[in-house]
Amino acid sequence: MPAEPAILTPGPAWNTFVAGDNLDVLPRLAPGSVDVVYTDPPYNTGNDFVYADRFRDGSQADPYAGRHAAWTAMMRPRLQAVREVLAPHGAVFVSIDDNEAAHLRLLMDEVFGEANFLAQVVVNLNPKGRQLGRGFATSHEYVLAYARHLPDCAIDGSTTESVDEADFPRSTADGRRFRYLPLRNTNKKFNPLTAPTLHFALYGDPVTGRVATSEFPGSQALTPVFGDGRPAVWRWSRPRVDERPDDLECRVIRGRGGERVDVFQRDWLHREGGRRKKLRTIWLAEEIGSTDTAVAELKALVGHVFESPKPTGLVRRILSLLPDDVVVLDPFAGSGTTGHAVALANAADGGTRRCVSINSAEPTRQGSNARLAGLETVADITRARLAAVADQVGGGLDVVAG
Repeated sequence: MPAEPAILTPGPAWNTFVAGDNLDVLPRLAPGSVDVVYTDPPYNTGNDFVYADRFRDGSQADPYAGRHAAWTAMMRPRLQAVREVLAPHGAVFVSIDDNEAAHLRLLMDEVFGEANFLAQVVVNLNPKGRQLGRGFATSHEYVLAYARHLPDCAIDGSTTESVDEADFPRSTADGRRFRYLPLRNTNKKFNPLTAPTLHFALYGDPVTGRVATSEFPGSQALTPVFGDGRPAVWRWSRPRVDERPDDLECRVIRGRGGERVDVFQRDWLHREGGRRKKLRTIWLAEEIGSTDTAVAELKALVGHVFESPKPTGLVRRILSLLPDDVVVLDPFAGSGTTGHAVALANAADGGTRRCVSINSAEPTRQGSNARLAGLETVADITRARLAAVADQVGGGLDVVAG
């Protein structure tokens, strides 16, 4: 009997590359050994795709139904294999366009569970819009994100890069920037019935700005109310108010009913550990790069040898949601964008992320730029890019037999 293939584990190099069918390679990774997956699988544009393998089913009479079914049949076992190697705290991000976005969403609900859905991000990769074909000038694709198990997921949907200093217009005498936020909880789901411990009186003096949980000279009792006068609750508990009184201020403001006194939080721009803000679900090309910038990145390393690569900024944004020592997997590595992004992120922040990139030995097209450059397969493109990244950015490259 043939020997079982050795367990594949990324070494100290930032990048590990394996040439082979991901369905054969993924079982060689230890279950639960990967923290995050980003991948850009072959899009179903009506042409055959390299992974049209033993799962293909072209029996449907409807050619569109058969094409979608074949693509889904190709993806299902690969997503199931990805799920097996994800750690309980892990997450998967998959790029897709309109051809299969709806089918992929249903498939990922099936494989990962609808309850583990994180986001469907709109990615503005072509700001000018595609001018060929009928209909609208499409300027976006999607990234579908799912947790392995949502309660354990390590993804922090916030990042420092989305914080806008203009949102903090006020400053103290020593130059610290801040903004005022109502201490009252403005969400009407939270009220004295649903959060009774947060409905209590605070004492404030609008002349000095002082706020406390107990009465003091010059203070007046203040209870939280909504704009229509109904009782509300505070966002902070009594102990937290006692811990951070200097972050609160009593002020006179003008509301719908005229002037009133209320309590506000001074929300500082720079806090211990760094301020973070939730990412929106539309990612603009000016923030993460575009297909044009992705082509330029690849061209600077190995030439214009791959159509429509993804920009490294897209993957680096995903990496910014996680600790800097994660193990990353890309089972459809394409031109090697993910491994490149991992190396750039490590070089920028001193992280120790490691990436496993898998790509098939699909032949490059006869007469293509890649073939003219001596790159016989798409795996050759991935390997060449990651080798150039190791030379220019650092971190090394391990090439493992598929």
